[in-house]
Amino acid sequence: MNPEIKKVFSLIGIATKSNNIASGEFQTEKAVKEHKAALVIVAEDASDNTKKMFRNMCTYHRVPIYFWGSKNELGHSMGKEFRASLAVLDKGLAEEIEKQLKMM
Repeated sequence: MNPEIKKVFSLIGIATKSNNIASGEFQTEKAVKEHKAALVIVAEDASDNTKKMFRNMCTYHRVPIYFWGSKNELGHSMGKEFRASLAVLDKGLAEEIEKQLKMM
C-alpha cells in the first residue's frame, strides 16, 4: 500500500475519533444537505445509483466528492463494518485528505 493511501485512511481514522465524520448513506446525505460536509468520499464499489445520487447532490451543494477505496476499506478505516459513503465535517482534515487524494 502506498504512503498516500495509508495517509488517507489514517486521516479518516483521525476524523472519526474526533467526531468529524458522518458515515453511511443517510448521515452523509444529511451532512451535505445541512452544509456541514467539507468533503464526501464514496466507495468505488458502491452501487451506480448511490454514486449518481451523491454526484448530483455534491455538485448542487458544491461539496468536493471523490470515488475512492472500497466499502470494506472505508469502513475498516473508521473501525466499523463496510461503508459506501462518508462525509468529512472538519475543513482542515477535508483539505488534507483531498490533497492526498489528488497526489494519487
